[in-house]
Amino acid sequence: MQWWEPVLWLLAFSAPWAFPHHALIINEIAIVALFAVSLDLVLGYSGIVSLGHASFLGFGAYTAALFAKWIHPDPLLGLAVGTVAACVLGALCSATILRGSDLTRLMVTLGMALILFELANKFDGLTGGSDGLQGVVMGPVLGRFEFDLVGQVAASYSMAVLLVLFFLARRLVHSPFGATLMAVRDNRLRAMAIGVPVSARLAAAYTIAAGVAGAAGALMAQTTGFASLDVFALERSADVMLILVIGGVGWLYGGVVGAVVFKLMHDVISSITPQYWTFWMGLFLVVLVMVGRERLFKPWTWMGRA
Repeated sequence: MQWWEPVLWLLAFSAPWAFPHHALIINEIAIVALFAVSLDLVLGYSGIVSLGHASFLGFGAYTAALFAKWIHPDPLLGLAVGTVAACVLGALCSATILRGSDLTRLMVTLGMALILFELANKFDGLTGGSDGLQGVVMGPVLGRFEFDLVGQVAASYSMAVLLVLFFLARRLVHSPFGATLMAVRDNRLRAMAIGVPVSARLAAAYTIAAGVAGAAGALMAQTTGFASLDVFALERSADVMLILVIGGVGWLYGGVVGAVVFKLMHDVISSITPQYWTFWMGLFLVVLVMVGRERLFKPWTWMGRA
């Protein structure tokens, strides 16, 4: 652990209470950062390209929302159920990413998200269809902390989940398992030659990443009290790809930093020019690619790699 990390996380946890009027955007940043970390596990560390990662986000969101509405409103229990459900879906879908080229994986993962989108739309009696699943009321966190309208409890809850899963993910990528993942990413044939079970490693990484994305989806449903079809949309997968472009792949803090930059730029630019904020975001990404992330964000260089 670097010396600046405890300071960074303490500042993050104090932000919703220091700036209560911005607690809702802080909650969104924490959830999007967790979603970006999950994609980095498969893209940055495993070399698996995915254009349908939102399928796990949406599956976790709907599972947690349905669990809270029909079974039990406890947030932590619903979070666990949403995470496990997304893990199971990831394990089932992992066979689709073991064969073919990167283009094939892009299309197959996108197809999975589209299938789930249509299923959620079709079974409107269960999911609410195009109107979304409404009326999701959550109980207090740990039986004590009620979700407030300002969003301070929600932001702290999401931040705590992000902290725990972030350090578990970092422990994973710095383990021998993570080393074999990076070996597969760099040269699959060489990894097979030295005895690495490539298919098993990729399937495990995909399953774990799906669970982390499902946890992000569960947090989204729990803190908003709503789950809609847009959680499966292509824009969700595209946005998280852009976040990793901004923050950097193969570096877990890249997902966190990218989420902060992306969401703040989205919030600020859209408040100034609601119609053309995508133009300025696109211009920023072009400049980022042309100039280089290291030159554009020099203060990041002292942070080191996590």
